[in-house]
Amino acid sequence: MSEPITVNVPHKLGLAEARRRVESGMGKLAGAVPGGTVTDHRWDRDVLHFTVAAMGQRIASRLDVRADRVIATVDLPPFFALFADKLRAKLAREAPRLLS
Repeated sequence: MSEPITVNVPHKLGLAEARRRVESGMGKLAGAVPGGTVTDHRWDRDVLHFTVAAMGQRIASRLDVRADRVIATVDLPPFFALFADKLRAKLAREAPRLLS
């Protein structure tokens, strides 16, 4: 397992609204990985744990929703570690849309 990708997404929505937007934007979550689909998800308090399946790989991910930011963490399998920088850049670009 490679180092996880972590991206902070600041917002001014408050906890409840940020969590609502994350929940309603579930379909957008896999967009950071080409061909990715969310195969399962569950909330543990204010942390959304989900799995993205892409190219025969499973990518464990989580969104820690806080009152002023969302912390996105993606645990890349070795196959995707080669693309970590590109995935990090795409996640940083796309993650704020999840809250819009």
